[in-house]
Amino acid sequence: MESFGTRLANIRKEHNLTQNDIAERLNVSPQAVSKWENDLTSPDIQTLLDLSDIYNISVDELLGKKSNQTLYLQPQQRKDINEMMLRIVVNSSDGDKVKVNLPMGIVKVIVEGSGEFTVNGNKALENIDFNQIWQMVQNGMIGELVSIESSDGDFVTIFVE
Repeated sequence: MESFGTRLANIRKEHNLTQNDIAERLNVSPQAVSKWENDLTSPDIQTLLDLSDIYNISVDELLGKKSNQTLYLQPQQRKDINEMMLRIVVNSSDGDKVKVNLPMGIVKVIVEGSGEFTVNGNKALENIDFNQIWQMVQNGMIGELVSIESSDGDFVTIFVE
């Protein structure tokens, strides 16, 4: 079983970040990051929250529990679409963080009304096919639906709950 420190180092490397990069973003020393990754100490709770934002994953995932799985629900298991939420998280390479929470009822009105749903102003969101996401949700998919790393280093995750 992978230790917390090993998992933390692997996640950091997957995001092409150095210990110094993480230290700067968290306003801690590179030595602190090294101690976490070598299982000598552990970050505090606020730092875990900040790390989950940097890596665009849940604290559960950071701690080793996979929670953002995509699930297919049978019709009898599905919630009313109007009670569901579309969540979009963008962590840009510039350090910008965008979080969008849209009730699926609004997404339904937009997609079914105009036939299109696009987000302008953020390159990471411009090429996402929201119509396809809507179809996935209608067909019973929930959880993490899309996870993208752009060539510019932007991270986008779209999930429905």
